[in-house]
Amino acid sequence: MLLEEKDILKRLITNESLFNYIHVVTQKYDILPDDKEHIGTYIEYQDIQELREDFLEELGDSIIDWIYSSSKYEYLKKEAMSKGKSDSAASQEIGRKAKRKFRGNRDSDQLLIQGQLGELLLYHFIQHCMKAVPLLRKMPIMTSSEHERFGADAIHYKVENDKNIIILGEAKTYTSKYRFNQAFEDALNSILDTYTHYRDELKLYVHEDFLDDKMNKIAEDFLNNKLKPIEIHLVSIIIYDETKPINKTNQDEIQEQIETIIKYRYKNFDDSKIEIEKNPILNRITYIVFPVWKLKELAEKFQNML
Repeated sequence: MLLEEKDILKRLITNESLFNYIHVVTQKYDILPDDKEHIGTYIEYQDIQELREDFLEELGDSIIDWIYSSSKYEYLKKEAMSKGKSDSAASQEIGRKAKRKFRGNRDSDQLLIQGQLGELLLYHFIQHCMKAVPLLRKMPIMTSSEHERFGADAIHYKVENDKNIIILGEAKTYTSKYRFNQAFEDALNSILDTYTHYRDELKLYVHEDFLDDKMNKIAEDFLNNKLKPIEIHLVSIIIYDETKPINKTNQDEIQEQIETIIKYRYKNFDDSKIEIEKNPILNRITYIVFPVWKLKELAEKFQNML
């Protein structure tokens, strides 16, 4: 079963309002594979002020999109209104349920909150930049943080050149002051491990709660190896604590400085650690490098919002 590209595009949640507060640069960087474009991104500025609060508010508002499909949302809304709630009160109830479902029992685990911040951003970047819709999602497992770390953080789907494209994505968020190269190498090894083992873990993914009937069929065909022809692609987003200072003179110069830092981070990574001959799937990887100043503080604010 092969959907048309237009069928995928109408299902995308590109969340333009969130990306009003995220600056995205897609281009070829000095890193392997060097024949394809990768992404540099950062929180947007207005003049010399970083729009952190606006970014976090928009990101928090988008949780409901991550949890429910539009059809599931409408069903829950009608159900709430049938009990006597107004339209706006029903929307508020669904928003609370979505945040509770997103949060689970993670209030006391800062590491998992960091992970969820990354997963939510990954979900949006794959849709916004790669035009691929969510297909499968990790099943909630509340027993331990180790169980929470299994498998891909995102499995998305699109149709391109009459092929079914599956995108496996991972998000790595480093609030500690890691050296960037260590963080990038860790993320690279992690996405390769995910690619190697993802078929073994597919039974631990769900799809019914946020897909419509046609996409549920796609998900089932993928799980049962009936989705053909198929091609696997990788995405890795590295959100890290940047320590290089920037001179806040005006918006254009701030953007130029940040983009120079991102180029430096890409160029300074040791290409010998990207073993494409040994791992040819790396020809299909897209990196997303996302520097954040005072990232731990931002992650804590995100946690408080939940």
